[in-house]
Amino acid sequence: MSETAVSGVKHCFQLKSASVSMTALELYFFDDEAFESTLRDKISQAPGFFKDIPLIVSLEKYEGLSSELDFFKIIGTCRRHSIHVIGVRGGNDDQRRLARGASLALLPGGNQRDQEIDTGPATETTGAADSPTPARVETRAEPAAAKIINQPVRSGQQVYAPDGDLIILAPVQAGAEVLAAGNVHVYGPLRGRALAGIHGAEHARVFCQSLEAELVSIAGHYKISEDLQDNGWKTAVQIQLRDDLLVVTPLEKA
Repeated sequence: MSETAVSGVKHCFQLKSASVSMTALELYFFDDEAFESTLRDKISQAPGFFKDIPLIVSLEKYEGLSSELDFFKIIGTCRRHSIHVIGVRGGNDDQRRLARGASLALLPGGNQRDQEIDTGPATETTGAADSPTPARVETRAEPAAAKIINQPVRSGQQVYAPDGDLIILAPVQAGAEVLAAGNVHVYGPLRGRALAGIHGAEHARVFCQSLEAELVSIAGHYKISEDLQDNGWKTAVQIQLRDDLLVVTPLEKA
């Protein structure tokens, strides 16, 4: 019998783990006017992409003074453009204190994540020959299995592969969104939005049989339809990140 049946109390919610794709705003310094001007420019490139998205402010490359940070202004500016700041990533103690004061969630930065535990070198023993000798044990994570979709991804739908590659054996229609921690493969026309390397994997790529996308993103670097039409439009291509720029290459020349 369930706990609910035994106690006679019906719980109003459950807590479950979830993987959610979010956009990070990498902040180098903060100036109120420059921030809003740059934000307007980015939104004008892909208005639909930014509407009502959750946003993380990344402070890992912040070079300005902590005293210049005004999270209330950042939150207000983003809200005026229908963007919702929900937390900060990285930052020093003063910056994270300011973020906490603005009721933002605190996420660990790259240098704050769990680090590899060094068990030290193997130890020599001077005891009996059958005495065990401690040694370093190396473990490797198995690669995540690819998620395979056999049906078309229709407008308004989102397909997400949080741990590995996403393989779609059908078209991705305009208004649809496909996301993967690894590569995105579309064996058909790609007319919607494709986001690869969503956790920051810069080696991730997007492959498609016909590039007609509204937006393509790799590790947070993106191009919209107008930019993509300059090279490889409506042909079979792969898209990869080189020197922080998205490069489109015909598949037959890859």
